[in-house]
Amino acid sequence: MGLFNKKNKSADSNTNKSAALKVSVSNEGAEYTFIVEGRLDTNTSPELEAKINEVIGDAKKLILDLQNLEYISSAGLRVLLGATQVMEDKGEMVVRNVTETVKEIFDLTGFNNVFKIE
Repeated sequence: MGLFNKKNKSADSNTNKSAALKVSVSNEGAEYTFIVEGRLDTNTSPELEAKINEVIGDAKKLILDLQNLEYISSAGLRVLLGATQVMEDKGEMVVRNVTETVKEIFDLTGFNNVFKIE
């Protein structure tokens, strides 16, 4: 019983560590680049959405660099889809450096046909 509790405790601490999201934003004029790292899920997607909303009024191009994104849930996909829809009328949105794990999720959900992926 003690060993079982020890494993759960370890699993919980790993989950909390990987649940973090880091978003770095830079821009050149009206071109904004978001470097997204960690997990984009129900708990963390509001952070990315807020950062996108801060700049989307001025943006002509959004670039989302997902090189260090470990996981994306439906909540994360919703944020990306919303940004894509807004940018259709005012410029473009590009998704770059998609990891194999995230690419599989895009493929399974059909989002590989929605986003411009480089």
